[in-house]
Amino acid sequence: MMRAVLFAAVIALVCSLIGTPIAVKFFARRGYGQEIREDGPQSHQIKRGTPTMGGTVIVLSTLFAYFLTKLLTEKWPTSSALLVLFLMTGLGAVGFVDDFIKIFRQRNLGLRARAKLVGQSAVTIAFAVLALHFPNSMGQTPASDHVSFLYDIGWLSLGPVVFVIFSYLVIAGWSNAVNLTDGLDGLATGASAMAFAAYVVIGVWQYGQSCGSSPSKGCYEVRDPLDLAIVAASLMGACFGFLWWNAAPAKIFMGDTGSLALGGAFAGLAICSRTELLAVIIGGLFLLEMFSVIIQVGFFKATRIRTGTGRRVFKMAPLHNHFELLGWQEVNVTIRFWIIAGLCVALGLGVFYGGFAATK
Repeated sequence: MMRAVLFAAVIALVCSLIGTPIAVKFFARRGYGQEIREDGPQSHQIKRGTPTMGGTVIVLSTLFAYFLTKLLTEKWPTSSALLVLFLMTGLGAVGFVDDFIKIFRQRNLGLRARAKLVGQSAVTIAFAVLALHFPNSMGQTPASDHVSFLYDIGWLSLGPVVFVIFSYLVIAGWSNAVNLTDGLDGLATGASAMAFAAYVVIGVWQYGQSCGSSPSKGCYEVRDPLDLAIVAASLMGACFGFLWWNAAPAKIFMGDTGSLALGGAFAGLAICSRTELLAVIIGGLFLLEMFSVIIQVGFFKATRIRTGTGRRVFKMAPLHNHFELLGWQEVNVTIRFWIIAGLCVALGLGVFYGGFAATK
């Protein structure tokens, strides 16, 4: 059990560590450099031209690590894992096209909003529909049409149609939240590595207390918890390997290729492990960044309607830019936000274990 998880983490780590500098040289040689917002912190202007689309390394390292682990352990891939990998890869592909258009046209705007929405919607809806199929011998499907916290909330059944809509909102929310967090060197990568580490623990624990292998009070009715842990370990290892090169001063950025893929993978793990509401705690930093943008935009529009002049809550959103404009050094903002991410992960795991212990 633990051997497979360790294999996946180590293989992804090595692939990402070795693959990222190769990607840096490849993208730099072709001039695939990042465009920087003119209205952002001026200290970011020196990053113009830094190779981007590094998320391709994370995605490919994750896929290679997962499938090689399955080969080494002589186990077949499971439906749950394949669906999460499909979601990650599909959203990563949308992000890749977005990044490529930005580079090709030398602008900070990639895919048009409608085209990006169509691509994200197609991948997300396909995942949600398929997740309610492929039952195992116990009748468990990769996802449940109930809203879940630590377990399915019995009275909160959505039905297939509403579940697809709910999944779309969950996946869109997390992919955009990670995308907004990806604004400082290493910030989103480090926070993602911690979040996926939490799902390694959750998957391993659910496997040990699965209703399929040890039916008892408080057991987990999750279809493939160990394989979800292997996917999470692959993602964690790939993120740590990429972080070696993405930490300040970054040699490469993940771009939308990476941020959309990681956000989708996080959402997929939450849905398939039946912990959608627990993910709100584990990914608290991502939500903090996303809500800072929502508050900023909402307050600006509301005050412009009332007074004719829009006002802002923050100097700039997302929140990490606000602290930079207050005079904090980028590295200080990143480290302190990592601390917040770590605290959210610790709290989430504490709630997860506390919920299990309370059922005994």
